[in-house]
Amino acid sequence: MMTDDAAEPLLLDTASGPARAHLHLPSGPPRGWLMLGHGAGGGLQAPDLVTTTEVALAAGWAVALTEQPYRVAGRRAPAPARHLDAAWIDVAQHLGAGQFAGLPLIAGGRSSGARVACRTAEHLGAAGVLCLAFPLQPPKDRPSRLPELEATGVPTLVVQGERDRFGMPAPAPGRTVAVVPGDHSLKKDQGAIATAVGEWLTVHTPSS
Repeated sequence: MMTDDAAEPLLLDTASGPARAHLHLPSGPPRGWLMLGHGAGGGLQAPDLVTTTEVALAAGWAVALTEQPYRVAGRRAPAPARHLDAAWIDVAQHLGAGQFAGLPLIAGGRSSGARVACRTAEHLGAAGVLCLAFPLQPPKDRPSRLPELEATGVPTLVVQGERDRFGMPAPAPGRTVAVVPGDHSLKKDQGAIATAVGEWLTVHTPSS
């Protein structure tokens, strides 16, 4: 369970309706902030999101767990990608101009949320991208989503279950792939996830 200093959730207006940001602050001045999004049909209590939040706080990063407008409105079916991206950008720009002004941003999330982070990283000037269970290969022989990973333009971590039904991206210059026990849910080994995220954040944490 997270024991950090968590503020009341913020309702933030976006072009697609209100989004909700749950802010978690480290004990001292934050070195940067990590914005994390949920999966298509899941919520912010996914074990890998909780673990990543705890690790980031311990490393001195603030965390903004962000609910897309369709989830705030009580819907489970995700909005189209362009609406997800636009709402994400609206929230990031609001927080980046307010509570986290002047701090480096790492964008991330699990599954669908990881895709949103990848697609918007360049627009937001993110310093890095953290992907949990990136859904590389969609079903029914649709095109791979590898171009989304390749387009981030910044250091990227992918934490992927060894039996993820959506496939396994390969490491590449600027892209670290941490293979952990489990499947797409990333529920099996939180210790392995914590180690992967912690080591990568340590490398990408600005000096005090």
